[in-house]
Amino acid sequence: MRALKIAAAGMAAQQLRVEVTSNNLANMSTTGYNARRAGFSDLHYQQVLAPGTISSATGAIVPTGIQLGLGVQAASVGTLQFQGALNQTGGELDIAIEGGGYIAVTRPDGSTAYTRDGALNRSSDGILVTAMGFPVADNINVPADASSVVINAEGTVYARFADQPNHQELGQIQLHRFANPRGLEAMGDNLFRESAASGGAIGGLPGRDGLGTLRQGFLEESSVDPVREVTELIAAQRGYELNSKVISAADQMLGAMVQVR
Repeated sequence: MRALKIAAAGMAAQQLRVEVTSNNLANMSTTGYNARRAGFSDLHYQQVLAPGTISSATGAIVPTGIQLGLGVQAASVGTLQFQGALNQTGGELDIAIEGGGYIAVTRPDGSTAYTRDGALNRSSDGILVTAMGFPVADNINVPADASSVVINAEGTVYARFADQPNHQELGQIQLHRFANPRGLEAMGDNLFRESAASGGAIGGLPGRDGLGTLRQGFLEESSVDPVREVTELIAAQRGYELNSKVISAADQMLGAMVQVR
């Protein structure tokens, strides 16, 4: 009976939907996190009677045919590309990207990853690093005797020293964009890496070529909408229950068939 396999596929799909939703809710407080959504597609069809088949000697053509679907499958789990609210923290090394773009960081193996988490810190060597300790790829070093740091909207980093009246420029933070940011591969630690689907990174100065600007003293909050996620969770739960009822009904039908004497 096809209904058993079809309903089982439906239950697996709704389970995946719940898993994606639970991950969104778990990351409600994650800086720069973009909510994910699961996408599904129907499986191939069994063509019992193909549309357009000639049904009689008179040449009559079947208008619709008989095409039996075999269930559902996961097609994608993609990010929703919209920005979270900007939260004012007052931290001089906290920066939020207002608009599109990612900050490039260097991983321990020397490869480059990308993030929208602008909660930066100074390492023991004065290098600007992320909250997880990955250095910003622009190699900006803040001297230990700097009394304050200023990062303007265009990403230029300045330091102020007690014995100097003017700010000293330390470097430039670049942003990077992708032809298909939904194709980036998530790595954890708020990091992404480019893939064949995302295309290569295109670097540039903040505020130019479609890139956003930087806001010092702010962090981008998660874009997860709790109300929407709870609604999604309820819908997935109902879908799971309905598919389980189909399995129960199919089992009863099989039982009735076996008992026929």
